[in-house]
Amino acid sequence: MHWEIPAVDSNAVNRLSRELGVQPLVARLLVLRGVGEPEAAHAFLHPALSQLHDPCRMAGMKAAVERLRRAIERKEKILIYGDYDVDGTMAVVVLLTALRNLGAQAATHIPHRLQDGYGMRVPVIEEAARQGCRVVISVDTGIREHEVLARGRELGLDCIVTDHHLPDGHLPPACAILNPRRPDCAYPEKNLSGVGVAFKLAQALLGEQLSERLLQSYLKIVAIGTIADVVPLLGENRVIAHFGLAGLRQPAQAGLEALLTVAGLRDVPISAGDVAFRIAPRLNAAGRMENARDVIELFTSPDLQRTRQIAEALDRLNSERQRVEDEILREIVERLERHPEEAKHYTLVLAGEGWHRGVIGIVAQRVVERYHRPALVMGVEDGQAVGSGRSIPGLHLFEALDAIRDLFERFGGHAQAAGFTLPAARIHDLAARFEAYARTKLSAGDLEPAQRVDGEVSLGELDWDLYQALEGLGPFGCGNPTPVLAAHGLSLLVPPRVLREKHLKLRVAQGNKSFDALAWRWADKGRALMPGQTLDLAFTLDQNVYQNIATLQLVVKDIRTMMNYE
Repeated sequence: MHWEIPAVDSNAVNRLSRELGVQPLVARLLVLRGVGEPEAAHAFLHPALSQLHDPCRMAGMKAAVERLRRAIERKEKILIYGDYDVDGTMAVVVLLTALRNLGAQAATHIPHRLQDGYGMRVPVIEEAARQGCRVVISVDTGIREHEVLARGRELGLDCIVTDHHLPDGHLPPACAILNPRRPDCAYPEKNLSGVGVAFKLAQALLGEQLSERLLQSYLKIVAIGTIADVVPLLGENRVIAHFGLAGLRQPAQAGLEALLTVAGLRDVPISAGDVAFRIAPRLNAAGRMENARDVIELFTSPDLQRTRQIAEALDRLNSERQRVEDEILREIVERLERHPEEAKHYTLVLAGEGWHRGVIGIVAQRVVERYHRPALVMGVEDGQAVGSGRSIPGLHLFEALDAIRDLFERFGGHAQAAGFTLPAARIHDLAARFEAYARTKLSAGDLEPAQRVDGEVSLGELDWDLYQALEGLGPFGCGNPTPVLAAHGLSLLVPPRVLREKHLKLRVAQGNKSFDALAWRWADKGRALMPGQTLDLAFTLDQNVYQNIATLQLVVKDIRTMMNYE
């Protein structure tokens, strides 16, 4: 693995350090994140609710608010049409809560991942019309649903689209379309999540009724969906994540409290990583393994016993999800070990009869992490393949699938993730054409994993002041990754200790300063490490709390020894 240490303008770093009074390393990190101007950097370091944009700057907002207020006044039935992932369910929760606060008659529909698949369906719209609904609001979906929305218009439904996915060549027929990525939208934040767009509608609808206290209660839910959907935690998303995470320490709502309890996160500071790896997987488990309707009930029911039951059920489903996911990944690894030539392709296209369609997206991500190639993973059933893809930098996955769109019955997604369906008979063609397209965009070097390094330090520079300064750059996530530092010429003091048969604990020193360093999943790779060796480490700076005593420690991202250079 090679290390990438980006160059930055030293004059910009020095100016920012001087004007903001921050350490040069912090100034460097700010410049790397695109906030090199003092005013922008100050806003980055000091998130404020005033940094949330006026929702009425979003194209279509006036029409959406007027139609919904009219529906509330007339007591017309409103259907919120959601999606089964965390972003989609949190968007439903936000709008349902806001509409009910305003006295609206609102119901919800969450598609079943396995039975309905992704996106909107004509039969659901037709049933809504039969049930007397007059308004349908899509959340985290709808921007490409031309046929479904046209049918809604035929039936006399007023459809409001709230979505954040890329539109295609033209906008669908709807009475209002809220999407910051539509070409004619001047809204400043283009990278809102689905729940972020739904929140802007709720914000505009509630108007002056949205007190600061109520606003912060919404931001807890919006932050969960925003972090789970892996949108850049910059700009408005950073403000949402900052205040939402702070609010999660006081959950207030019964379902949220129950969820934090099963995740082991009650009465502790909650990070974006906790949301991504402990909260979101439990919420996603409902949509992946069964039905995401339980998530809506979890966040809207006042019944303490019922919310505890749902949270515990989600915890069990998440454990089952992990087991199923591990089984599929093990099958893939064994297959590629039997056919090592496949692992040398620029892409990996993998399908299995009966692979659980609810977990193939996570499996695809793990395949990419393991083999550093774009991967499409499909579950096949009754001659139909339902797939999910993940990519690497250098290959825009949605554009890749769009270039071979004739193979698919449905597809959609982003630069790094996508979903699709196609007849199983076309899988061979998909593999060949996806590989051919990737070879026009990627070089062999793109397939070699790289470790990003944000800055180089000596161990003598690592202290609590630096740790606190780095923490001030959070919340960390997409677009604002946890800073990775590099230190060179470290001495390994004692033999590495193996933890839980998989991990290593090292003790490294430079001059008179020494630290513990944890290397996750390095037990096999670290067998050759010996006391006295000289190492370079890429790491993140963390704290370890044991018996109420906090110490700084290094969390290893990569280790280089002299042998690595030979």
